[in-house]
Amino acid sequence: MSDRYTVISADCHAGADLLDYRPYLASRHHEAFDAWAAAYVNPYADLLADTADRNWNSERRLAELEEDGIVAEVVFPNTIPPFFPSASLMAPAPTPEEFERRWAGLRAHNRWLADFCAAVPGRRAGVFQILLNDVDEAVKEIRWAADAGLRGGLLLPGTPPGSGLPELYSSAYDPIWAVCADLGVPVNHHAGSASPPLGDEPAARAVFMVETTWFSHRALWHLIFGGAFRRHPGLRLVLTEQGSGWIPGVLDMLDYYHGRLVSAATKSSAASGASTASGSSTAQSKSGAAASTAESKFGAGLAASMGKGPSQVWRDNCFVGASFMRPHEVPLRGRIGLDKIMWGSDYPHDEGTYPYSREGLRIAYAGLPREEIAAMVGGNAARVYGFDLDLLDPIAAKVGPTVEEVAEPLLTPPADATSPVFARGGSVRVW
Repeated sequence: MSDRYTVISADCHAGADLLDYRPYLASRHHEAFDAWAAAYVNPYADLLADTADRNWNSERRLAELEEDGIVAEVVFPNTIPPFFPSASLMAPAPTPEEFERRWAGLRAHNRWLADFCAAVPGRRAGVFQILLNDVDEAVKEIRWAADAGLRGGLLLPGTPPGSGLPELYSSAYDPIWAVCADLGVPVNHHAGSASPPLGDEPAARAVFMVETTWFSHRALWHLIFGGAFRRHPGLRLVLTEQGSGWIPGVLDMLDYYHGRLVSAATKSSAASGASTASGSSTAQSKSGAAASTAESKFGAGLAASMGKGPSQVWRDNCFVGASFMRPHEVPLRGRIGLDKIMWGSDYPHDEGTYPYSREGLRIAYAGLPREEIAAMVGGNAARVYGFDLDLLDPIAAKVGPTVEEVAEPLLTPPADATSPVFARGGSVRVW
């Protein structure tokens, strides 16, 4: 083994400069794009700053990530695609009138991203985007993206209240799950992409911060209870930048409700059969049946439709892009699953660990067994997203953080670090 870790960030962001999307649009959209771009005012300070080119400057990006000890990255979107009012990650679902242009904008981003990843073969796994308004078009785009080498997989939009879309548990999305399972395409769900619009008041912004990760977590129980993993056993779900400490408790809760609902439905069915066979029932059995009536109705058909219980689905099909994993989450790694956790720097966001990713690894992982750290900082991401470690290990042998370095506890966080991982020892909790 090398004396350095091969670090793959499972959570980075990129996108083209606004006007650079134009060549990737179909020519019929050029005139409308020119008018839209001329009037567009970017609402994000970080995309107007001198450092904005970290999103699209391939050479700068590669150099800064290597300086930070990172040799490869999973690339989520960040900048504004054509015809969007804001970054696509958090934009609400388009209206029917908006759909054609928004879809053209996302397809332009996907094609730009394919070229951006191809600029450094084997070191970027691009996450492509779809809209859920037209499932057939989404399936076509998934097939195109897989052929184009966007190994980061699909970015699953949310269906928040008021979106007008079927909920994620709906069988309407089965063609999407089917093609992703068949082609080995990971389905990623990133924080911020499932929250309903709340307005601009100070309270609304605070509520958004409190609730945004919870709305992102919903995809997990929607797909589990909706039976997506039973119908498509090869489907893989990755939940990114939503924290990881919440997972054991939520799985316990989902197992609890699954057990109660399935058990009540099973008992109700058995009691009904026994009553029919005997032609009578005691007052006690009637009372018990009445008590479980509500749960049996809620659980009717659930066992057959969803298959395995929630914890088993997690073990077989799910992963977490834990981003800048916090120290309080690390003791839960056994319950989460050591083979499930993928660290990420969130580059180039202010809340990310750049340029102190080595320190971020130390504050989280110092003192852990070397094999466990190697899995969480790179090995698991290589397996999920198909990175070639034979390509990356020699690069990491030059730029990766050393085993001894990460083993040293971080006593004093960098004074100018902006990532929450350094806040009061990284004890900030996220759902």
